[in-house]
Amino acid sequence: MSRPVHILNGPNLNLLGTREPEIYGAATLADIEAMCAARADALGLEIVFRQTNSEGQLVDWIHEAAERASAIVINPAAYGHTSIALHDALKAIDLPVVEVHLSQPAAREAFRHRSYAAAAASGSISGFGAESYLLGLEAAARLVRDRDTQR
Repeated sequence: MSRPVHILNGPNLNLLGTREPEIYGAATLADIEAMCAARADALGLEIVFRQTNSEGQLVDWIHEAAERASAIVINPAAYGHTSIALHDALKAIDLPVVEVHLSQPAAREAFRHRSYAAAAASGSISGFGAESYLLGLEAAARLVRDRDTQR
């Protein structure tokens, strides 16, 4: 796998570690990035890890990933439940996409039960805290390997 996996993070994830730790856990986004880098190294992968509070920036990074990445792991955060633009950007690219969430949206408020990002993703992993990212990275690696084998 020569291209990196892009791990993209949406709004308010920069507050991890202090924002509602009873829901999102004590790990900071820097902690999660370090965990992902270690797992990527073990899988023989490189990663690009980014966070933004801007919907447009997230869409731009998805467009960029279409040219530079082998897959996307995305925690769209609240934009997953609201952004048709994010859905359309994910649908427009030809890459495996794994949606991840720290919490379990289906067990939370009703407005979190629908994910526009999930509708455009290869699969979703949620409810395992920071481990969701590692599982998502492993799933993305598998999807890329399977895709490369089929070509």
